[in-house]
Amino acid sequence: MKNKKGFVYIVGAGPGDYGLITVKGLECIKESDVIIYDRLINEKFLSHAREGCELIYAGKYPTEHAIAQDSLNVLIAEKAESGNIVTRLKGGDPYIFGRGGEEAMLLSERGIGFEVVPGISAFSAVPAYAGIPVTHRGYTSTAAIITGHEDPRKDASDIDWKSLSGIGTLVFFMGVKNLPKICENLKANGMAGDTPAALIERGTTPLQRTVVSDLNNIAACAEEKKIGAPSIFIVGRTAELRDRLAWFETRPLYGRKIIVTRAREQASELTSRLERLGAMVYETPMIKIEPPDDAYASLDNALGRIGEFGMIVFTSVNGVTRFLTRAFESGFDIRRLAWLKIAAIGEKTAGALAARYLKADIVPAEFKAENLAEKIIETAGSRKLKILIARAQQARDTLIETLSAAGHDIALAHVYKSVPAASGAFDLKKLLTEGEIDMVTFASSSTVDNFVNAAGADFIAAVMRDKNIKTAAIGPITASTCRKYGMPVNIEAKKFTIEALAEEISAYYSGAARSDD
Repeated sequence: MKNKKGFVYIVGAGPGDYGLITVKGLECIKESDVIIYDRLINEKFLSHAREGCELIYAGKYPTEHAIAQDSLNVLIAEKAESGNIVTRLKGGDPYIFGRGGEEAMLLSERGIGFEVVPGISAFSAVPAYAGIPVTHRGYTSTAAIITGHEDPRKDASDIDWKSLSGIGTLVFFMGVKNLPKICENLKANGMAGDTPAALIERGTTPLQRTVVSDLNNIAACAEEKKIGAPSIFIVGRTAELRDRLAWFETRPLYGRKIIVTRAREQASELTSRLERLGAMVYETPMIKIEPPDDAYASLDNALGRIGEFGMIVFTSVNGVTRFLTRAFESGFDIRRLAWLKIAAIGEKTAGALAARYLKADIVPAEFKAENLAEKIIETAGSRKLKILIARAQQARDTLIETLSAAGHDIALAHVYKSVPAASGAFDLKKLLTEGEIDMVTFASSSTVDNFVNAAGADFIAAVMRDKNIKTAAIGPITASTCRKYGMPVNIEAKKFTIEALAEEISAYYSGAARSDD
């Protein structure tokens, strides 16, 4: 039963980069019954919301609000008064041009408990990501934060332009629309026209763009480059340091837009690696992992007679996870595996075993079923083993056929199945035709099959060709499936791991501009 009055967390989610939210901010998200979020927050934060949490979009565009501010203040209060834990999730810091104070005032007036969780402000983070210190010894020891968009209902500006001309670094929020006027006001009040200036669009995100000029020319440069909102405008000598301190926009995958098609629960590793390299990643999961059709009957049967086997083989990380989870749930004592040899198809699968304190005895040098079978046969020598293979319901039978042909007795336990999944938050066809996508990644043949089925084979072949969209596959089997559908494979990872795939994508785009781009 909920309390008569709930509680509100007013949380600053940072300027856009997923890694720039605070630990406390994430804890608030996880605890909430209701999350009311702004347009510019990174929507990945919402994946941390607990099941059943109500998500309310309260986005604001320069000329349009999903919910008017006064109505929003009331909504927050009413949700709390209904006994909910409410997180009001705001971009940047709630108390730096975030109108968090207005929301807190109404809560205070109504006697509703609240807490403000500060966020990393664009005031410092966006310039840092553009290679521009707000202060720097020898350049400036003073800085000011100014709104470039004052309350339109005011008769006169509250900005003391004369005083601003003497401050070392000026950081303007929401200033794109009024950029020419801001520059003229500064020059009219004593600031030199050759004062360095920079405009940073979508700072701290993979879509960040920066232009550097001076007060005389920055407005024209912004118009030429079509810089839009949201942007931060910086005026001062420290803007000169960008040439030496830029780092965010120099990463190897900066500006690249890449689709990741792995199952949602597996996509995060590849996504985070590509994002750290500078890419804009769109997760469009093509498969999801579910229990097998036999409801684990084959696995339960094998666990009941585990003493008959001399070896157990795992062909994926999912296989390890699902096998051990089901074993635990059924009351199986993991110590009964002590006398079995354990084989893993690759180092990631072996790593998943090691994370559960199980050591793989056999790991092939090349992570394919053919190589794993060869290694098992070599290790067994003249002995004929009874082998349990824990794998997906639908998979190639190469391993079973090769080991059986060598005289081994094979039992199969289905531990999961892969099924087609919706493409997440994105319209796949629209993303491919309008999203200026550079590359699509595939980590299994099933993701290729489902990707093609989701949009149609003819459409996929045509759009990949016409839009010059590149393809990256984790190994030869997946690459072969891509080619089956008429998709040329630009990257075929030589080592069949996510790390290797990310490294090869980075290497592909590094160095001089490619002739086929």
